[in-house]
Amino acid sequence: MTIRVLIADDQEMIRSAYRMILDSQPDMQVVAEAADGATAVELARSLRPDVCLLDIRMPELDGLEATRHLAGPDVRDPLHVLIATTFDLDAYVYRALRNGACGFLLKDGSPALLTEAVRAAAKGTSLISPAITVRLLRHMAPPERPPARNRPAAGPASRAAVPSEPLTERELDVVRLVARGRTNDEIATELYVTLSTVKTHLGNVQRKLAARNRVEIAAWCWENGLCDDRGADVP
Repeated sequence: MTIRVLIADDQEMIRSAYRMILDSQPDMQVVAEAADGATAVELARSLRPDVCLLDIRMPELDGLEATRHLAGPDVRDPLHVLIATTFDLDAYVYRALRNGACGFLLKDGSPALLTEAVRAAAKGTSLISPAITVRLLRHMAPPERPPARNRPAAGPASRAAVPSEPLTERELDVVRLVARGRTNDEIATELYVTLSTVKTHLGNVQRKLAARNRVEIAAWCWENGLCDDRGADVP
């Protein structure tokens, strides 16, 4: 199955480099390019690519707003948006995640990381650049963990109300590992379960939290103080 990718960046050199890397992959095809966010949104809505690879700083509409239009909370049929930028700034990453991005990639990464990120974004199975994403998610954590393990933190920052059903102990274990940027394979290894079991747990969690992707699950975990050690695995 070919992964159809839209590239949006105001620098033609960057777009050309991305196209060369992605089109060289047997399972990828760049279907459109845009030099500004407004054009990217128009093309994405028309073509429905599997992954939208967006820069942050673009004219007309920046990548963060473009992400909101394509994958935000109010979008009925959201697209997979992968943010690529040179700016490793907390505020950018935080807004990208809030606006529905499923991953965040720095432009100085290797071509291999870029292709891995696109594949993961297309599947919705991985958090990209865990060192960045997990660090930002950690900032969503409340000052103190709530007394009840399934009780969300108070206040408007909380991503979800009480889950539609309580999460089981094993589901909470999976959620915590997702919140630390673990892949499904890594979660299966750490919990001594099969990959299909991990996928089943994640499906149940996603349904109970009404979450659209792993990033929202991870954010819910951090926002509600359910991660055991906030300093672990975070640079």
